[in-house]
Order: sequence, then structure tokens, then C-alpha cells
Amino acid sequence: MAAEIELKLELSPEAVKELLASEFLGEPEDVLSQHSTYFDTADHQLFKAGFTLRIRRTGEALMQTVKATGSSASLFARSEWETPLTANTPQLDHSSPLQTEFGPDLDVAPQFDVQVDRRVWNPSENGSQIEVVVDQGTVISGERRTPICEVELELKDGDHQNLFVLARRIEAVAPVRFGVQSKAGRGYQLIGPQQFMFKAEPIDLDRNMNTVRSFQTIAQSCFRQFRLNEDVLLCRRNAEALHQSRVALRRLRSAFSLYKPLLADAEAERLKDELRWLAGTLGDARNLDVLLVKAKDDDMHDRLKSARNAAYDDVVDALQSSRARSLMLDFNEWLHCGEYLDRPEIADDRNGTAVDFACQALDRMRKKLKKHGRALAQVDDEQRHEARKDAKKLRYAAEFFGSLFPDKRGVRRHKRFISAMGDLQDHLGALNDLATGPSVLKKHGLEDHPAASSVISHADKQDLIDAAQTALDDVVDAKRFWR
Repeated sequence: MAAEIELKLELSPEAVKELLASEFLGEPEDVLSQHSTYFDTADHQLFKAGFTLRIRRTGEALMQTVKATGSSASLFARSEWETPLTANTPQLDHSSPLQTEFGPDLDVAPQFDVQVDRRVWNPSENGSQIEVVVDQGTVISGERRTPICEVELELKDGDHQNLFVLARRIEAVAPVRFGVQSKAGRGYQLIGPQQFMFKAEPIDLDRNMNTVRSFQTIAQSCFRQFRLNEDVLLCRRNAEALHQSRVALRRLRSAFSLYKPLLADAEAERLKDELRWLAGTLGDARNLDVLLVKAKDDDMHDRLKSARNAAYDDVVDALQSSRARSLMLDFNEWLHCGEYLDRPEIADDRNGTAVDFACQALDRMRKKLKKHGRALAQVDDEQRHEARKDAKKLRYAAEFFGSLFPDKRGVRRHKRFISAMGDLQDHLGALNDLATGPSVLKKHGLEDHPAASSVISHADKQDLIDAAQTALDDVVDAKRFWR
């Protein structure tokens, strides 16, 4: 496989103790105490541009490391530059690209520190040599702290599949979750405003990228959005974190549908079903959140809040279940090692350009929305809901593929297209709330409550349908940014 894989597994402090106390890993081959200081400009120019700069002390040795991440990494032949130092002061010269990228007057200062105790093993798994690192420590910024408890698995030689074999063996000893935050990412999150939800991040696709790599990049972005919000949701039961978790799962399922010609294998279908199960559990809670904010009657509010709390209990139980943890392992293993990567009959589709695939997919989805949304006033709620799903898939696809059309005309048209799609989704969403509200109340035995009508939209349905039709026509008439 062309792309290198390094697995990061997050554990609770209790799970780390379980793992280290077990005989699974045995005695570590090395134990290190590391202290890293991360540097940046006052307005975080480096991080915003996709770079990190740190100086790490291990024993008496000092090592400066510059990393390029995200879209920045694709600009260079390598993505990491190391320089031995004799003092805890950054060396900003031609040993890294920072001076070239930001000029000779780059002024950096310490931003946060990372203190970890690192244990290292080098086991063999089915003949593959894998480095296992367990890091326990703290990210520090003034009086603010955030803990680190994670395992990193890096393949040194052999088959990538064995990384996941080893990850499953670790999960059998102590429960783990896939990590999507680097230590630098944790630090910048610590020094910034506290976030209670994470929206989808921009996806950087290269015009020279092949189709299968574009799918992996999109799927990884969706998974990252889910995991960031899942952590908040488990800690705080925040309604917006739940909403964004659900959005992330919908985006991921849309990516599966979008790339269906490449993903016609049994495991892909099973994963889609499992993602649908998890999204459905979150959806029940989200429906109650929508009604709860409208409830002004005290008794209705209390009863909806009680139902909402029970729904969130179900969400937490689902997320903490072995089924959900297995789903995350299964998905990541399939994404990096699945059958779809090697099936000879789809080699041409797999290796085609992402640009060609995007143009064909966007044309196909636009045509589908145009067909299903031709006469919203003449169809029932269920068919309007199908048009709403078509609109969401087209919106997600437009967001996925926007970076493939970076010329001025493409950027201008993309901005207008996304704006038109947003208006359409708002109107179709209002129609959906009008249609689903009564069924949510019925499910929780509240359809006959005296205040039931107060939490259902009072907007005129025909006006909503007319507005949705106008917005849909605007989308269909909008100039295609991909052509």
C-alpha cells in the first residue's frame, strides 16, 4: 500500500493501567521522559498554515522538529525536518522550510508544553515488526491542563493489516478509541477558546489525486469530525456536539453512496448498515432536542426533557458499547486495507482522476435532485423527504469536491452554489420538522398533551413548499462550479 499508516489509540487512565498491568506487552524495551515546547507566532501563523514547530528534550538531548500537515504536507518531498540543538531556542534557517514560507523576520515564542512518560516496545505480529509506544502525560499552558493517555502503533516492516490485528489484541485487554488529535492539536485547542462542538473542516483534495485516494481523504475527514464531537458528547451531553456527530455520520454515509461504484463489497455494505444504526440512535435524541427548544409549557418541557435525558442515555450506552468500538476498528481497517483497494475489475475506476470522478458524480446527483424535486407541491411528505436527502447528498458532495476546482471562476461559483444549497436545506428542513414533529410526540406518548401543538411548527405548509421549490429551482439553475 502506498500510504503509510500510524494508528493512534486513546485510552482512559484506568485503561492504561489495565494495559500496563497485564502481561500482554511485558516489560518495555525503553522508558523515556520527554518535555516538548511548541513555538508559534502570536497569531499562530504556523499552525494556521499547516506547520508545527517544537523543541523536545529527551534526557540531555534537544531536537527541533518542524512538521508540515494537511495541505502543506503535499507541497514538499518530505513532511518532517529534524535539527539537533544545543539550546532551547528555535533555529529558523534553511534546515526547514519555515524561513522560505514565512520570511526571515519570523518571530516565534513558546505557546504550550507537552510532558510525557514514554514506554516503547517492538513486538512482532505475524512476522511484521511494529513499534508500540504508550504515552502518559499532560499538555500544559499556564494554569490549564489536559491529560494524554494514548498508544501509537507504527509499522516498521511488514503488512499494514497486522497493525489492526495488534490493535484488536490491545482492545481485548483494555477499551480503546481511535485518536484523531495530535499532541500539537491538543495544545492549540487548550490555548484557544473552549470548543463544545466541531463543524466539518475544509477538505483538501489534489487535482492529481486518484479516485480511491480522494475517497479515503474524505472518509478520514468525516471520521475525524465524528470523533472530535463524540469526545465532547460523552463528557458534556452537549446538543450541538450530538448534532455535529450526527452530521459527521451522515457525511460519511453520503461518501459511501457517492463512491458506490468502487465500494461494491460485502464489508462496505455491512459498515453502512452499522453506521445507519449509530446515526439512528443519535437521531432519536436530536429530534427531542429540536422540540425541546420550542416547549414553553412547563409540563411539556419537563416531559420532553425527561425523554431527552433517556435518549441521551441510549446515545452514551451506544457509543460506549463494544459494538460501536468494533465498528470504529472495522471501519478504519477496511478503509486502509479493504478489498476495494485491490479488486482488479474496478482498477480503472479506482485509479481514475478525482476530478473526472467528481464531475460525473456531481452531474449525477444534480440530475437526481432535479428529477425528485420537480414538483414538490404535488407529492407527499415522504417524497419531499427523499428530495431533502438528495439535497443533502449534493450539498455534501459539493463540499467534498470544492478544492478540486480552485480557479477564480470555480471558487466564485462554488460559493454561490453552497449558498443556494443552504437556503434549500433550510426550507426542506422546516418542512421535515413539520412532518416529523407529530410522530416524535406520539412515540413518547405526548401527542394528546394540551401543549402538543405549541411545539409543532406553525408555519404555513404551502408557503414552505413554495419557498422550498423556489430554492430548489435556484440550485438547479445555478452555474455548475465543476464545469
